[in-house]
Amino acid sequence: MLICPLDFRYGRKEMRSIFSEDRRIDLQLKVEAALARAHAKAGNVPRAAAKKITSQASIGIVTRERVYEIEAETKHDVMAVVKALSEKCGEAGNYVHLGATSNDIIDTTTALQLKAALEIVESDLLALLAALADLAEGHRDTMCMGRTHGQDAIPTTYGFKVAGYASEVMRHLDRLRECQRRACVGKLSGAIGTAAALGPKAREVQSFMMKDLGLGYEEAATQVVCRDRYTEMVCLMANICTSCERYATEVRNLQRTEIAEVAEAFDAKKQVGSSTMAHKRNPIVSENICGLSRVVRGFVTPTFENMVLWHERDLTNSSAERFTLPHVMVLTDDILSKMESVFRGISVNKDNMLRNIRAAKGMIMAEPVMMALTSKGIGRQEAHEVVRSTSMKAEEKGWDLEKALWQDPLVKKHFSKDELASVMDPANYLGFAPQMTDDVVAKARKTLG
Repeated sequence: MLICPLDFRYGRKEMRSIFSEDRRIDLQLKVEAALARAHAKAGNVPRAAAKKITSQASIGIVTRERVYEIEAETKHDVMAVVKALSEKCGEAGNYVHLGATSNDIIDTTTALQLKAALEIVESDLLALLAALADLAEGHRDTMCMGRTHGQDAIPTTYGFKVAGYASEVMRHLDRLRECQRRACVGKLSGAIGTAAALGPKAREVQSFMMKDLGLGYEEAATQVVCRDRYTEMVCLMANICTSCERYATEVRNLQRTEIAEVAEAFDAKKQVGSSTMAHKRNPIVSENICGLSRVVRGFVTPTFENMVLWHERDLTNSSAERFTLPHVMVLTDDILSKMESVFRGISVNKDNMLRNIRAAKGMIMAEPVMMALTSKGIGRQEAHEVVRSTSMKAEEKGWDLEKALWQDPLVKKHFSKDELASVMDPANYLGFAPQMTDDVVAKARKTLG
């Protein structure tokens, strides 16, 4: 019986497979084999024994079913893997799990899972960045309304809006690459981190093992890898997903009927927007992104709480992490993939963007008029009051702001009609939006290689 939506509705196959039971057991077996090889390299275990253990350390040989049978008896998941592997190794089985504690295997396995998962997330971010760079470049000069507080502000370009998203994604890439080396860390230091059971070459064994697996290691562990590492990573995933929610919310708002400036891709031949309102074309992917992002953020609190363990450790983190880490990584990948698809398929309605600018009746040009007055020697505060009072009058009478301004003596004194029309032209007040878009796109292209 399927219960978790990750099993049938959300998440992509590659990421889900990293956190599957078969993959987890297989990686635990690989960690046990790496431990045996490290002992052999240090001279603690016969090389033939390490070779035998390595040859049997596979989910194809040590089956999940057998591991579960042993766990049902022992009530211990790691010992079930140890016993199942040992019974396949003959005499070499005596050297399986030598000097280790359970979390040496669990946390090192988790590090391997996170390493694979973060590589996918990095790839996702690069794909999203490429989509944003293309969109920003294509709409470098596409003029649209800028809005603050949900109200019309001043004109901008759609390319510049998207360039802001691209810049944010590049910061996430920087954070991810910094986080990877801190999150992808295992341990081999025994019951409370002192490595006493590993013998005189304990530190060499740990170094050999982690180098073999391509991981860092906890320099001063308790019985577990310190959970601040996971907290940093989960917070980063929540940060990334919240950025996607921000972008998706903007798509949803701009797709509103009364704005209608952008829209998600919609298959008009087959796709259904509503079971009853047959005309609907809803931003369902963006809405899905927003909902799933909230779920990811929901895992931040238990992740922080998992840092606080009694003394050298207790088991309160274990059950929680079986939920938090897989769900966070699977959903982050899912969200990023969907966000890329939204921007790859988005339609931009330039005509409606211009319609909405015209519908503002010039009110969005209040700031440039004020600045133009100051360039004529009018004090900034006086200029602000002239434009403010005139815009209030225009709104009250239903006039265009340009018409109201032309009736003001101070404006008439300093501007010809053509000069005022030029100041009131939104295309003349885009600042450096196109050039800054170019800069961001160039940086994105460099990041993408």
